Amino acid sequence: MQSLDGLKFAEMVQMGAHHLYQNAGYVDSLNVFPVPDGDTGTNMNLSMTSGAKETEQHAQAHIGKTAQALSKGLLMGARGNSGVILSQLFRGFGKHIEKLDEVTAQDYAQAFQAGVDTAYKAVMKPVEGTILTVAKDGAKAAVEAAERTSDLIEITEALVTEAKASLDRTPDLLPVLKEVGVVDSGGQGLLFVYEGFLASLKGEALPEKNDASLDDLINAEHHRAQDFMNTEDIEFGYCTEIMVRLDAEKEPFDEFKFREELSVMGDSLLVISDDEVAKVHIHSETPGAVLTAGQKYGSLMKIKVDNMREQHTAIVGENHQAPKKEITKVPYAIVTIAMGEGIADLLRSIGASYVIEGGQTMNPSTEDIVKAVQEIGAERVLILPNNKNIVMAAEQAVELLDIEAAVVATKTIPQGMAAILAFNPEQPVADNKEAMTAAFTQVKTGQVTYAVRDTSIDGVDIRKDDYMALAEGKIILSTPTLTEAAQQVVTQLVDEDSEIITVIYGEDTTEDAANELATFIESQFEDAEVEVFNGKQPLYPYIISVE
Repeated sequence: MQSLDGLKFAEMVQMGAHHLYQNAGYVDSLNVFPVPDGDTGTNMNLSMTSGAKETEQHAQAHIGKTAQALSKGLLMGARGNSGVILSQLFRGFGKHIEKLDEVTAQDYAQAFQAGVDTAYKAVMKPVEGTILTVAKDGAKAAVEAAERTSDLIEITEALVTEAKASLDRTPDLLPVLKEVGVVDSGGQGLLFVYEGFLASLKGEALPEKNDASLDDLINAEHHRAQDFMNTEDIEFGYCTEIMVRLDAEKEPFDEFKFREELSVMGDSLLVISDDEVAKVHIHSETPGAVLTAGQKYGSLMKIKVDNMREQHTAIVGENHQAPKKEITKVPYAIVTIAMGEGIADLLRSIGASYVIEGGQTMNPSTEDIVKAVQEIGAERVLILPNNKNIVMAAEQAVELLDIEAAVVATKTIPQGMAAILAFNPEQPVADNKEAMTAAFTQVKTGQVTYAVRDTSIDGVDIRKDDYMALAEGKIILSTPTLTEAAQQVVTQLVDEDSEIITVIYGEDTTEDAANELATFIESQFEDAEVEVFNGKQPLYPYIISVE
């Protein structure tokens, strides 16, 4: 193949996106830290899906315009650092060929290199041994191949081969990967996209998927932020989930065919399967029809049907005629991100104008952040991510806004609280960013969560389902006892200069347990003031702030 047009490139994008989708759970499993919110695969999958959807809707023979559609979709759908970097790779790719009707070998290879250049510029402190390294090494191989051949398939083979070799080398560049015994998750996600490209060009079936946690992928897709909408606006009212044990004696199972059959029954559809089981998540008005469709392929193992209209009414406390939730319009706004109703209320109470529900298992996309800012209608905005994996998406959102805006790069809820308290509505955006940044750097953060797998990090042996104590993001202890983990976090963070200790407890512990922890703190650190809040956050029984 000597040239490539936009329609064929659109097919490559669809296959790359589908291959990543099939393996998103596996990519999630490669996250180094054994916390329950490892979500690189989920972020990359949702980002690439957004790009593929935009590409499908605007595909045309002009490859430059098709590539721009991919770039736009990825840009708006980018979630997490991995998703943002993916969007930057194809932003540079698309920019390089934007004026071309079709590309030759040289154009094609150079476009991958242009993507790498763009992505490296977007990351303030690039780290080798990550998705960036895999992209860089793959692009270099593609450029070198283009010097000896004009065959696009051969160039893509060189890209994939070297990206795979680079991925295998990532543990040599990042010691923590070698310690845990995994390759870089973002690099693995990118390789799945490239493998999809190659399969499309060669007219071959996708490589076999890696079997990973089907539950994780279903749940990650389902846990979305609560939309601001009336109950009566819900078109498909039943959240339906089924698990089918596939039976070889019944109709042969075809995942693509099954997905197509279900697609007319509702939205928010996700179908995942392996050789034995198929799982389905769909919002539908006819859950019975979904069950009947599944039974054609085997027996129903699990069935879960929730009435989302009833759920929505209970959550927002509205009747069917209630108006949409009012958003306070302010000239100078703070938009922040948090997971947990109690934490959101706390952030609003100290000055946040708008709290986007997200972080942990569901990072908001660039588009989510842009829409939140636009909904407020403020002339000046400060965005607080409160999660290191959302900072890049927030910074990308600022580039898309046509108002004065800046990111205060908070990486934890305690940092976000400290930053909000330092906000001065009389000061310019730049001055507030400086003051708020100075304030949050004085805060220390502790967290307690549970381990999702056995591993060993920094000399700490970790067992699945143990509670992990994290001090300033570093795992200091793994123990079967929640109380011990929480007490060790406090002991590690508090010193003679500490004045205020805030305990935010979540869904997986109780008010009594939190108060017992507060009593322990008061007995050990008499000069410190202790505050306890119910954050209602998932996954993290305790978030602890020390200042």
